[in-house]
Amino acid sequence: MTTIEITDAGAVRRGPVFWVCRHLPGEIAGTAALVLAGLGVTVWTDAPVTIALAGLAGAVIGFYGVLAITIYSEHSIAAHGRDRRGALALLMAEFGPVEFVDTLIVRPAALMLGVWMAPEPIWGLLAGKIAADLVFYAAVAKSHSTRGSHAARGRQTVP
Repeated sequence: MTTIEITDAGAVRRGPVFWVCRHLPGEIAGTAALVLAGLGVTVWTDAPVTIALAGLAGAVIGFYGVLAITIYSEHSIAAHGRDRRGALALLMAEFGPVEFVDTLIVRPAALMLGVWMAPEPIWGLLAGKIAADLVFYAAVAKSHSTRGSHAARGRQTVP
């Protein structure tokens, strides 16, 4: 039987491969749910706002559903039978305030603009998603690099 022991969480370096493996399944599920929900409402309406908001709801459910399972699994392995309630806190803290700005402002605006400008809703949804993802992941990368430099400065010792 293999056990995993985490001794110092600060010592773990997480490179691009870790983040791609962690978020790609959620991105795939979120994109599929975005398209299905967005196109699903076109049966009843052609209003860009409604299509974009339905797509947003699908994307949030698809992406965070997969990410919640991933984080819960990681936390369960690390907890090894101990309290697993911290998984929800980890999910909430994964991206910090960047996530709230993205979900409440940037992504809805990008999706609405995409659906409004594109000749077909599917292309508008996908264009809006890509634009929002670029803004989101750039902000997350900046946030993580800033957090990492603050942590590194905090570990320095004064001679």
